[in-house]
Amino acid sequence: MFLFKLIVKNAFRHRLRTLLTVAGLTIAVLAFGLLQTVVDAWYAGAEAASATRLVTRSAISLTFFLPVSYEHRIRGVDGVKSVARSNWFGGIYQEPKNFFPQFAVSDNYFDLYPEFIVPPDQRIAWLRDRKGVMVGRQLADQYGFKIGDVLPIRGTIYAGTWEFIVRGIFDGSDSTKVTRQMMFHWDYLNETVRKSSPRRADYAGVFVIGIDSIDNAAAVSRNVDAMFSNSLAETLTETEQAFQLGFVAMSDQIIAAIRIVSYVVIVIIMAVMANTMAMSARERIREYATLKTLGFRPAFLAVLIIGESLVISAIGGGLGMVLTAPSAAVFKQAAGIFPVFSVSSETLVLQFGCALTVALASAAVPAVRAAQVRIVDGLRSIG
Repeated sequence: MFLFKLIVKNAFRHRLRTLLTVAGLTIAVLAFGLLQTVVDAWYAGAEAASATRLVTRSAISLTFFLPVSYEHRIRGVDGVKSVARSNWFGGIYQEPKNFFPQFAVSDNYFDLYPEFIVPPDQRIAWLRDRKGVMVGRQLADQYGFKIGDVLPIRGTIYAGTWEFIVRGIFDGSDSTKVTRQMMFHWDYLNETVRKSSPRRADYAGVFVIGIDSIDNAAAVSRNVDAMFSNSLAETLTETEQAFQLGFVAMSDQIIAAIRIVSYVVIVIIMAVMANTMAMSARERIREYATLKTLGFRPAFLAVLIIGESLVISAIGGGLGMVLTAPSAAVFKQAAGIFPVFSVSSETLVLQFGCALTVALASAAVPAVRAAQVRIVDGLRSIG
């Protein structure tokens, strides 16, 4: 108890310096946690992907569509339970900044996504209305969409202004499910395209395949792709997670930069903390020499310095960790671009590890020097 009281008193001997160091460490740990959460949010869609769903797309690129006739042939592959169509729509709601995913999907699409909870009456209403759309809870909360609202969407890939009616709002089975998206009828899109551009009709962007077992994923993928090999529209079939990670890979350099910046922040605060501990140790050289004269061992002096560093880091790091979750909530509300933006337990562990590393690394050199100081040299010191 005596040792702990002494460590705490030493830590707050220069209150302004200690408070500034604590503030800097708090901001650094908080920034580190938020940057790591941004990286996690980037991978949220892939992490939530099902292992029993496959995605079949053009082997050339997603910009090349597949004939809708492929759907019937895919259904005949062993291990396939169901197949749904999906087209990326890419429209604009009111103004360009209001971006959110919009998909034209077949009527059985939600059967393949049990993690999307749709009230039965709303699903029936959606199926009965050609212009009906289903919007996710996150999207509805962001823009205030309600059942019956008319949504004018200006097409980019498909020209014209399209009017949709909100017929249902679906929820995610848990907080990790991305519901910031809108689905409408693929048949409505196809019928409209057939009138204006017949050559673009009867094509699907991707086919979502439900399989009977995760163990059959590789075999089903091979069989589907083999069926269309050497055709005019060859396919590439992969797990839904691999498909999602393909989009993340397009921004690998950005994600790597964010990771690097997060650790650079910790390195900078480590330098600041090391300077603080070095100053404190240098000012107390005579005290350490006096303690040695009284019989205290060098290890005791090292414990004093390391303990002081741990106390400062515990306060600063703890505050940073406590503030991360509410700060993430505020950032999510303000930014509005991440449908899933929550602080994971792994991020908290990393924050704790960084704070501990800063404490030990910044105290290492001052502790060694204090333990090695000679009594005569220490008593002569006027630092």
